[in-house]
Amino acid sequence: MIWTDEAARAALRTIFDAAVAAADPRLTLAAHLPEKPRGRCIVVGAGKASALMAAALETAWPDVPLSGLVVTRYGHAVPTARITIMQSAHPVPDANSEIAARRILAAVAGLTADDLVIALISGGGSALMALPAEGLTLGDKQAVNRALLASGAAIGEMNAVRKHLSAIKGGRLAAAAWPARVVTLAISDVPGDDLGTIASGPTVPDATTQAEVAAIIARTGITISPAVAAVLARGEETPKPGAFPVDARLIATPMMALRAAAAQATAIGLRPIILGDALEGESRALAVAMAGIARGVQAHGEPAAGPAVLLSGGETTVTIGSGPAGRGGRNTEFLLGLAVALTGTSGIWALAGDTDGIDGTEDAAGAIVTPDTLARARALGSDPREVLAGHDSYSLFAALGDLVVTGPTLTNVNDIRAVLIA
Repeated sequence: MIWTDEAARAALRTIFDAAVAAADPRLTLAAHLPEKPRGRCIVVGAGKASALMAAALETAWPDVPLSGLVVTRYGHAVPTARITIMQSAHPVPDANSEIAARRILAAVAGLTADDLVIALISGGGSALMALPAEGLTLGDKQAVNRALLASGAAIGEMNAVRKHLSAIKGGRLAAAAWPARVVTLAISDVPGDDLGTIASGPTVPDATTQAEVAAIIARTGITISPAVAAVLARGEETPKPGAFPVDARLIATPMMALRAAAAQATAIGLRPIILGDALEGESRALAVAMAGIARGVQAHGEPAAGPAVLLSGGETTVTIGSGPAGRGGRNTEFLLGLAVALTGTSGIWALAGDTDGIDGTEDAAGAIVTPDTLARARALGSDPREVLAGHDSYSLFAALGDLVVTGPTLTNVNDIRAVLIA
């Protein structure tokens, strides 16, 4: 097969779409449900996929009286008959985030050992369900969240701080539901599928400590308010492992999505190379490394001969610093960094996108890079290196017509990167 630009673009999009489809809770949730309860069944949850998870649960258990509330991102709601859906803000929480958290805690209060709580948890839940610890306001938490997002902190570090400033995260939701049985159904969007990191682990014990939080704040150099400092100085720890029973089940993961992408790649004549589901670090640094691997495939047939596609997942970071920043997310930043590193190498195309359909805060999942991306950018009067330095990758790919726009996918297994080598 001759890999034209049109063929490569189409192949990358089908690979990405296959990865997203594999994480659809309507296909995966029913197989992970527990035994039906003797008492009440209360459904709570938070995340970008929580509304579709709730709808899938209603379909799977038509004969069980379900009640409760889940909160999702604005624009991610779906119709449900028995479970209430709320919407709030992401990535920085708003008033609805706090209202939803209080209503969720109220829903699990006063239960018995015969009752069952099903917690539907997915990425984004940290912001969507935000209840400040005693002594804090929502504004305090918003300020910390913004500072962490701009600091380059890894998702696990951000969540460690969030848990210790929250009245619902870090296992506190499950503790509030005691003595009811709590079963967590989760869609993972984090490296290593750590249940304590997905949505800041509201239903699982928290292994992070106040000392670690202090170290993260010191390392990142973020500014915290006196109120936040006072809460941390109290030294109140989150529930630790062993504090309560844990029954948590992963219904979709990044590796499941990557395997589906690999199967699709094989079907269209490409050799899939899965590099891992938990790649982290600065977006542009990973781009340089990925460009080197792609060149190795092209020049030496290692780690596999072309035509091949490098597949990876995980969540990179973009450190903004103190200078001005344009528009873009970690995927478009990765892609522009990849284009710059490849310097127009022929026969290499790439797509990177967030499986929830939103790269950062933009309206695109990601974008596509082609061998002539740099040439076309310069023809428009743009200097790709300057654009990269200004973190304005979204604007460049929008001008090129190379954004990948899916709309909300209603699932979230983090980022999928595919680099096609002809």
